[in-house]
Amino acid sequence: MRYVLDASVALKWVLTEPDSAKAQSLRDDFRRHLHELLVPDVFSLEVAHALTRAERRGFLKAPQAIRLLADVLSTPMPTHANRPLLARAVVLSSTMRCGVYDCLYVALAEREGCEFLTADDKLVTNLGPQYPYVISLASMP
Repeated sequence: MRYVLDASVALKWVLTEPDSAKAQSLRDDFRRHLHELLVPDVFSLEVAHALTRAERRGFLKAPQAIRLLADVLSTPMPTHANRPLLARAVVLSSTMRCGVYDCLYVALAEREGCEFLTADDKLVTNLGPQYPYVISLASMP
């Protein structure tokens, strides 16, 4: 199966959170070539931002963020340039009233004809009815 992978799912590879086991299983399946995972360029930036924010809030001790970032990035996924996706992401953002960053992932999934897998349930609630290829990690077996 092909998925556009949200940073929220990849963060569960290195942080103990609800559905971390499902995220790790997906990563393991990717490594065994059972799934293809795609990401937009912004993916690594979003992961880095979330990890450094977790450090600042005291959920991680410095310098864990850099080590955890390296762990996430050790899973080499095909990265797609943001620029060709940007116009569609802006239209989606304006129409659906959600963030452009999230809409880059949606635009990539739309272009690639695959599902966008996220751990952001609010995003699934807001976009899922209109874009059924936006699916929740929690819904995965």
